[in-house]
Amino acid sequence: MRPNHLNSYFSSLLSLKGVGPKLAQAFARLLRGDVLLEARRIDLLLHMPVSIIDRSLQSSLASAPEGAIVTVCVTIDKHLPPPRGNHRVPYRILAHDESDELTLTFFHAKGGYLAAQMPIGEVRYVSGRMERFQGAPQITHPDYMVDEDDFATMPLIEPVYPLTAGLSGKVLQKNLQACFDGLDVLPEWQDRALLDREGWASFNEALRLLHSPLGLSDLDINAPARQRLAYDECLASQLALSLVRNTVKKTKGIARNWDGKLKASLLNALPFTLTNSQLGAIADVEADLALPERMLRLVQGDVGSGKTMVALVAAADVIASGSQAAMMAPTDLLARQHFQSVKNLCEKVGIRAGILTGKDTAANKRATLAALEAGDIDFLIGTHALFQQSVVFADLGLAIVDEQHRFGVHQRLTLSSKGAATDLLVMTATPIPRTLVLTHYGDMDVSLLTEKPAGRKPIETRTMSLDRLGELVSRLETALVQGAKCYWVCPLVEESELLDVMSAEDRFASLKPMFGNRVELIHGRMTADEKKSAMDNFKDGDAQILVATTVIEVGVDVPAATIMVIEHAERFGLAQLHQLRGRVGRGDKASSCILLFKGPLGQIARERLNMMRETEDGFVIAEADLRLRGEGDVLGTKQSGMPGFRIADAEAHKDLMEIARKEARLIVENDPTLQGNRGAALRDLLYLFGRDEAIRLLKAG
Repeated sequence: MRPNHLNSYFSSLLSLKGVGPKLAQAFARLLRGDVLLEARRIDLLLHMPVSIIDRSLQSSLASAPEGAIVTVCVTIDKHLPPPRGNHRVPYRILAHDESDELTLTFFHAKGGYLAAQMPIGEVRYVSGRMERFQGAPQITHPDYMVDEDDFATMPLIEPVYPLTAGLSGKVLQKNLQACFDGLDVLPEWQDRALLDREGWASFNEALRLLHSPLGLSDLDINAPARQRLAYDECLASQLALSLVRNTVKKTKGIARNWDGKLKASLLNALPFTLTNSQLGAIADVEADLALPERMLRLVQGDVGSGKTMVALVAAADVIASGSQAAMMAPTDLLARQHFQSVKNLCEKVGIRAGILTGKDTAANKRATLAALEAGDIDFLIGTHALFQQSVVFADLGLAIVDEQHRFGVHQRLTLSSKGAATDLLVMTATPIPRTLVLTHYGDMDVSLLTEKPAGRKPIETRTMSLDRLGELVSRLETALVQGAKCYWVCPLVEESELLDVMSAEDRFASLKPMFGNRVELIHGRMTADEKKSAMDNFKDGDAQILVATTVIEVGVDVPAATIMVIEHAERFGLAQLHQLRGRVGRGDKASSCILLFKGPLGQIARERLNMMRETEDGFVIAEADLRLRGEGDVLGTKQSGMPGFRIADAEAHKDLMEIARKEARLIVENDPTLQGNRGAALRDLLYLFGRDEAIRLLKAG
């Protein structure tokens, strides 16, 4: 149960005067992303301003600079309503000061309201953007028109917030200020020495400072009030991860024993030798498996660095110790590819492998589930279907998650609960900057794969303007005659009226007359059978060009493909370009990647394409992507902004995240159930920042 003193923070915005169901829905859409979720005071209090409007420039009409926001004091002279029935003509009010005359212009205005607000002969303070029409001062739709009494309380520095349809800045601000009324003062959860050293205010005071800035510098990402709240959010995140980690470690693991024979025969059956970083990651995993604690390890590797082999060796060790292993992939296509790539190896060394996806027939599913429960399957590969209640393992010792789409901390816990003391290995193919590893996987130990397997040649990356398309097609013809295979990626499936870019269907239609049956098409709207047929024809049949959308971004493995053409490359993020490029260069032949762009290029697009030409190092690219684009895209979840974070910024606040991580570990060591005085205050922090699942975990544990 949430403590009573937090009720004032979590009360619905419907409790504020003037907020009805319609306005509450707009707030819910803005603050919680869904009209069905109730917006609460804390949601609005943590909704940060992004800039300010400065109305402090008070000027005479004659000296008011054009285009600037000004506040002028004028006398109202005359009202000029539009002719009856003609709504296209604006309503005008004429006014003056001692230096010049002013026209106030209103479209679709309510005349009665304006007549009452602006009586002739009265003095009014008017604030808005000054324009000059044929040299004469004019303000269209002023932001404020107030008398002298109201001017005394009018905000001259006004914060600007992200908004949504049905919500104006004035309405948002009025309700935000009302949120502060009647808030309980909270006990301090931060260390007093830290607050004194950084000069940080209390939580409530920092909120007030950010929502009532005196200038743009008060909203700076490193302003003290913003840093205080960002650190609160970092600590809430890291404390939740530490509590999860502690709970998992506390539930006893199994110190696994195996003789190493299965691993040895597996390594002997490989047609290549493992890289040093693969061997290092395997050593990390084996050290974890031998401990009487549950393993929580993340294996991070670049495209084609061999994560699957690390996972397979880990599975072999656990199977040799007498338990089962399972591997979960994000899509049906990828699960089947993983199964195909390990099936022959498993058969050679005597590992009984199976597959389970949502697309299996009922009879197949029943047979697989029965074999699994009886212990007749050692290694099961599948999609989310693996973790439905109907799936029962005889003894699940290792869960491997191929994490193209991030699973949250709580899904990770659900996974491990399928067995008595299941160890967990998470793999990610997107190199993630250290800051984001801390943010999303702070509960896990990390192994890095930094080398490519031996014999892989570097990929030559070039940029080319779409104006030179004819030249590219004739070079491609020459390469195909020599037996090359080529991916051709387009950003859209079909033509769009909104975007002037080539779709996959149109590009396929334009290449077909030249290359005939040597061209195949694949995109996300095709059925699974259509996709499989196109893919098989490209991999093993006559097709040499595969026109595709980004459906081929992850996991598609055709060693013979040596050319990657990415059309409208300027529209893709760096991480995505890097993933796509990683589809070639998987065999021993030299490969190339051509980034086709449509000029003129913006600054960020140019930097992206240059970065792709300069390096193949996924970690360097991920850091650049974080800098250029924001955190969301690096993890492939959304376009920008740290998922689940409202105030902290991965790049600007990475030092705070490091401090928070150490502090969280220390807190959990000293007070693992948060029962002390500071522990109670820290529980408030977890509730306020939406990390209270960790508290429920404490109670369950």
